[in-house]
Amino acid sequence: MYIIIVGAGKIGYYLAKRLCVSKHTVSVVEKDKALCEEIARELEALVINGDGCEPAVLEEAGIERADVLAAVTGDDEDNLIICQLAKERFNVNRTVGRVNNPGDEHTFTQLGIDVPVDSTKIIAKIIEEEVSFSDFVNLMSFKRGKLAIVRLDLPEDSPVVGKELKSIQLPPDSVIVSVLRGEEVIVPKGDTVFKNGDDVIAITLIGNEPQLLNLLAGKF
Repeated sequence: MYIIIVGAGKIGYYLAKRLCVSKHTVSVVEKDKALCEEIARELEALVINGDGCEPAVLEEAGIERADVLAAVTGDDEDNLIICQLAKERFNVNRTVGRVNNPGDEHTFTQLGIDVPVDSTKIIAKIIEEEVSFSDFVNLMSFKRGKLAIVRLDLPEDSPVVGKELKSIQLPPDSVIVSVLRGEEVIVPKGDTVFKNGDDVIAITLIGNEPQLLNLLAGKF
């Protein structure tokens, strides 16, 4: 994929580094000239010194052929403008926007950003859910906040342990997409039997997570 990252702070740098290692073609846009020079020395990526809020700068970064744009600056307003430009002016298929202020997530969703990423919310979920109901973690919301990917380590007393997938009534609009069992990755079928300690990953509608938790873990 061809991916443009706007913002070369710590998040932008490590994101670009990881994507380069994964053999994606990456372009980085950053206002700070010193950061641009550092990244250009360390990564095999096109680095543009400029303001990602300016269409001409995005064009220089090759936005016409970009599959994904990720705006990860420390300014929510900039991230929103950049994603909207990518979506509405350049027809980029997928936009990812970093949300620094949790109160702005709804605005990002309402204005059509495909994946608003609120790191504060993700960390809070991990903390709260670890304390309140073991290893249930909401990993990411997408499709404008309508769907969520969730993960749950099945406890020993889970009501689904020992049962086949086809015998389990999942919440509406929910699907089990994979089961991690030790080093094995299982794509579940109707006759897949759940075992204690299975790491279950599912997709469900936002709001259905408590029902899914109750079904898989047997507690709320």
